[in-house]
Amino acid sequence: MAATSDQGFAVPVVPLSSGKPMPRVGLGTASFPHCDDGDQPHVRDAVLCGIDAGYRHFDTAAVYGTERAIGDAAAEAVRAGTLASRDELYITSKLWIADAHPGRVLPALRKTLRNLQMEYVDLYLVHFPVSMKPQEGGAGAILVKEDLVAMDMKGVWEEMEECHRQGLAKAIGVSNFACKKLEYLLSFAQMIPAVNQVEVHPYCRQNKLRAFCREKGIQLCAYSPLGGKGAPWANNSVMESPIIKQIAQDMGKTVAQVCIRWVYEQGDCVIPKSFNDKRMRENLDIFDWELTDDARHKISSLQEFRGTYDFFVHDSGPYKTAEEFWDDEIAAGHPAN
Repeated sequence: MAATSDQGFAVPVVPLSSGKPMPRVGLGTASFPHCDDGDQPHVRDAVLCGIDAGYRHFDTAAVYGTERAIGDAAAEAVRAGTLASRDELYITSKLWIADAHPGRVLPALRKTLRNLQMEYVDLYLVHFPVSMKPQEGGAGAILVKEDLVAMDMKGVWEEMEECHRQGLAKAIGVSNFACKKLEYLLSFAQMIPAVNQVEVHPYCRQNKLRAFCREKGIQLCAYSPLGGKGAPWANNSVMESPIIKQIAQDMGKTVAQVCIRWVYEQGDCVIPKSFNDKRMRENLDIFDWELTDDARHKISSLQEFRGTYDFFVHDSGPYKTAEEFWDDEIAAGHPAN
C-alpha cells in the first residue's frame, strides 16, 4: 500500500490503530533555533519542494514555529493543482509542555489548526512526558528547567481523546515516551496512542521500546534518523561514523540513505529533515534496495547513545536524572566527537 505523488513516486504507508495510514517516510521541519511562527518562506519553499519530490507526510510541532509555513505550502500546492486537496497530506503536530495541562490541550490544538489553516491534523502528539508551568502572558522562554512539573498524564490524555472525538485530530499519540511511561498511560487510556515518536538511528536502536510498542499496537516513528545534525542534542557521530561511511561506500549509497533504510527495515516510520532539494530526493530513494546482512550485523554492534538526553532533567523538577526520564532505556548521552 502506498501514497503516490503526481510524479508517480510511491511512498509506502502503514495502517495505524486510528486515522488514515501514515506514509512511512515524512519530512521533518524543526529548525534550530526554533522559528517564530510568522512568515517562513524558506520552510514554505522546502515543503513545496518536498511535495514535488513525493513527500506527503510533514512533521511539525507548536514549538517549532513552522506550522504556518506548512499550511501556506499546502494551500499553495492545492491552488496550483499539485495536490487535489489537503486530504492528500499527512500532517503531524505536537502539544508543547507548557500546554500539557488539563484545560489547555484543546485550545493549543485549535491554535495549531489556525496556524496550519486546516480543519484537522492527521496526528497530534504529546511532545514530552513532562509539563512546564505556563509562562506569563503565554510567551517567554521555550524551556525553563526550574518551571518543569510532573504531568497530569490522565487529565492531559483525556483531553487528547476529546481532540479525537471532536474530529480535530484524526489520530493521537505520544513522543519521547519510554516503556514504563507508556505502560502507565495504557493503564487508563480509553484510546491507545496510535504512534510513539522517538529518537531512532543506528546508534540509538530502541529495540526494547520497539518490541513493547509492537506488542501494544503502537507504531514507532523515528525522529533524528541521521543523528539530529544542527539540533541542540546533535553530534556528528552518526553521519561521521566510519562504519556507516564504509557501508555506504560499499553499497554506492549516501550515509543518510543507509541510516534511513536501516530505520525503515525495522518497521518504523522515519522523519528525516533536510531543506535541500537534492538531499530530500535522495532520502526518498530507499525503497528498491536492502542492506546486506553484514551491514545489519555491523549496525547492531554499534555502541548506543541518546542525543535527546537530559533537557528535561533538573533538581527541582519531576525527573532528577536522565535515567529516570528515560526509564533506564539507552540513558547514556552521546560520546564526544
